[in-house]
Amino acid sequence: MANSCKISEELQEYIVKDAPPTVFYVPEFITHEEEEHLLQQVYRAPKPKWTQLSGRKLQNWGGLPQPKGMIAEKLPDWLLTYTEKVSALGAFAGKTANHVLVNEYRPEEGIMPHEDGPLYHPTVTTISLGSSCLLDFYRPVDQTQTGVPQTEERRYMLSLLLRRRSLLVVQGEMYEHYLHGIRGVAMDTLTERVVNLSLAGGRVGEVLPRTTRVSLTIRHVPKVCRTNLLLDRK
Repeated sequence: MANSCKISEELQEYIVKDAPPTVFYVPEFITHEEEEHLLQQVYRAPKPKWTQLSGRKLQNWGGLPQPKGMIAEKLPDWLLTYTEKVSALGAFAGKTANHVLVNEYRPEEGIMPHEDGPLYHPTVTTISLGSSCLLDFYRPVDQTQTGVPQTEERRYMLSLLLRRRSLLVVQGEMYEHYLHGIRGVAMDTLTERVVNLSLAGGRVGEVLPRTTRVSLTIRHVPKVCRTNLLLDRK
């Protein structure tokens, strides 16, 4: 694990040992009161801040990541509190998070298996609000296996249970080599392939109905264009 020397001892206690390197899952990372406050702030955002996508809607905070560099925008105080809290754990190898996606998933909404790509520091952290869900991981399509159908079902590896108020940190091999997604279902059934049940307090066979879930996806974008530098060039 390339960043292990930077990870705090506090976070090391929450490593998910049955997942490929490296996953940390911290239950009750925030309090009930903090969860309510964050949800209030999310839904107080101006309507134009929301973008409707297929299967979810989102807010983008901090700027728009792009290959030439993100034009950085100051994060609001209600998000800064948590970007700093997550960064203090060493999740970004000593760097500070500067970008947050707020995603809203209603029951039966999800996101197709995907990877987050090279625009971000190779770590993704997620705080879950309002509802639990399963985050599923998949092997990438193997271009050498031309004769075998490579369905999502065949490539499915494992799941992580994300309870409300928890923090998930994914980095290293788990971030760089595997895809992740959320199935569009109304309830999640826990199986033996949910590898963080001991940390998340679940049991095999348990069925968890979904309600509306809001996730704060907190990341560090390394390549940033400062607005004042762009103005100076004009």
